[in-house]
Amino acid sequence: MAAVEAPEDRIFAALASPVRREVLRLLREEGPQPVQRLAGHFDMARPSFSEHLKVLREAGLVSERKVGRQRLYRLEAVPLNEVQEWLSPFERFWREKLTGLRDLLDSMDEERHER
Repeated sequence: MAAVEAPEDRIFAALASPVRREVLRLLREEGPQPVQRLAGHFDMARPSFSEHLKVLREAGLVSERKVGRQRLYRLEAVPLNEVQEWLSPFERFWREKLTGLRDLLDSMDEERHER
């Protein structure tokens, strides 16, 4: 498998994991947290959890700061704007398709009521 190089590829790869999405949710809802507290939400070995944090850091989705002996993790939401920008044309595509479907169904309903 080829190495993931583009920033948006790293972001999508990071978001592919339910564990990493849950870490992002926890940081979004509860704010910055020490790694021990985050890890406590998951039933996995610490090295496995650390690998998830590494993927999130490399994607730019979290930052790490040492506070005394603890490592504090914080959500960095700016890279998610890149994802939103990438997805935006698809959202417009489906919105147009659904609007067309709604218009077709409305016209069929009107025809049925005219009979």
